[in-house]
Amino acid sequence: MRLFNSSNFQFFLLSGFSGLEVYHPQLSILFCALYLIAIIGNSTILMVIWVEQSLHEPMYLFLSMLAISDLGLCATTLPTILRIFWFNNREIYFDACLAQMYFIHIFSMIESGILLSMAFDRYIAISNPLRYTTILSSANIVKISLGFVLRAFIILIPAPVLIKQLKFCQANVLSHSYCLHPDIIKLSCSDHRVNSFLGLTVIIITFGVDSVLILLSYVKILTTVLSIASQEERVKALNTCVSHICAVLLVYVPMLGVSIIHRFGKYVPSIVHIIMGYVYLLVPPVLNPVVYCIKTREIRIRILGLCQKIPSNKC
Repeated sequence: MRLFNSSNFQFFLLSGFSGLEVYHPQLSILFCALYLIAIIGNSTILMVIWVEQSLHEPMYLFLSMLAISDLGLCATTLPTILRIFWFNNREIYFDACLAQMYFIHIFSMIESGILLSMAFDRYIAISNPLRYTTILSSANIVKISLGFVLRAFIILIPAPVLIKQLKFCQANVLSHSYCLHPDIIKLSCSDHRVNSFLGLTVIIITFGVDSVLILLSYVKILTTVLSIASQEERVKALNTCVSHICAVLLVYVPMLGVSIIHRFGKYVPSIVHIIMGYVYLLVPPVLNPVVYCIKTREIRIRILGLCQKIPSNKC
């Protein structure tokens, strides 16, 4: 079997729904609708927070960052997914695939960091409200945000560099309509144990650590809330966390599912791999703004207020 160095390996072939190619035009309508909901929803949240001075608080600033990361995820995956479903154009050049992989994982990692920041925000707001604005000042929010962005960019640099060292065979068909790290390295004909170990290590020290810290934050929040005497105040305090808990579940459950299937799902039907891949990419950007618009009274009121300012035939 002929081996190719990464410098000679030209392109990968992306995959849609194998065996259902004839239905790709119809499926493209669904994906267009999902992307449209994600883009409009997250852009609306950004616009509302930007326009309304009263929403320039830590909780909503973190929410705007979450919306930006969701939009970045959409922008990274939209071109290849719609190109497949509209034009059946499956080719993606090797370097372009690595770039897409890099930014998909970066935005996912940034989103995880933002969710951790939001958990910390809720903990401070409930357990130490008098020092809330002091601890989460504008300067500290900028530092926290830059820290998570730099963490993602730096910790993921070795991934494309190490993939460049691999050798590939004739097989070049990826499992999804976009490029993911485990999907690329499994096509390599050379020893990719280092790449696999790197991927697992990155998941543990980022998503693993973030999820544990989020859990600890909610343990502390629950402890604080249970010490409150009034039942009404307990419910009110916990209600401020519902949106964030939903956002955490929307991000971590699909991510965990994709990771488990890629590593241990050798005998799982291919359609399960495909569907979980789309769930992982599209569910958080689509549902995050919906959850926050429904569960966050301040956001909902501001959106309705903006609609009322627009002539009824345009809103």
